[in-house]
Amino acid sequence: MAGVGQAVAQGLGSGSAADALNAVATQGCPVRFSAADAAPPGEAYEAFIRRTAQVPTRNNLHDLFNGLVWLRFPQSKAALNRLQAEAIAAQGVGAVRGPVRDAITVFDENGALLLAPPSVSAVLWPLLLARDWRSLFVTHRALWAQAQLVLFGHALMEQLVCPGKPLTAHVWVLPFEPASDAGADPLPALDAALAADLSAARLQTKPFTPLPVLGVPGWWPDNDSPAFYADTSVFRPPRHSVTAATLP
Repeated sequence: MAGVGQAVAQGLGSGSAADALNAVATQGCPVRFSAADAAPPGEAYEAFIRRTAQVPTRNNLHDLFNGLVWLRFPQSKAALNRLQAEAIAAQGVGAVRGPVRDAITVFDENGALLLAPPSVSAVLWPLLLARDWRSLFVTHRALWAQAQLVLFGHALMEQLVCPGKPLTAHVWVLPFEPASDAGADPLPALDAALAADLSAARLQTKPFTPLPVLGVPGWWPDNDSPAFYADTSVFRPPRHSVTAATLP
């Protein structure tokens, strides 16, 4: 996403965020980016996108990052939008979103995915789900050299511009094995796998778990010290035990 982001940033010098995103969008992107006020009054944002394949885009970081995620995860973003629009069509827009729309919003704004070889995932995933932070980040720290946290949530990206220690991602529990070719871009296959896993039934289970992102080795210099993880206001213990059925 870095190269696309640089191209978009350069395009912003002479136009809107929507124009800059459209300029670098490929044929694989299922939407175009439009002016922030493109949706008619009274129509829900998600319903408008589903009906028109246009994403209203303001000239701010939040919407810019949202557009960049559309460019890199087109299948998954389209699947989330379809599920949102279906829920709106069935239930309308009210004060309460419901469990499916709530889960979509959490992941769309704040989601991430953890990629690692199966042997590494077999160690890291159970520790993450159990919120065994010391084992995850200190005891098995060396394993993170083989893992990659891929950001999905655009609000999460926006907050990482000026991050704070409590900043937490919601990591999707998705079994995924990257291609063995070290030079291959894993995102297209990851996008397809995530999109295939997205369903109203799956989302109702809230298949994601919290991860304080500045705790990821290499993401913040202070986490070189094990004492960084002793802050229980950030690295909180689990509310309940994790059973084997919750593991990917």
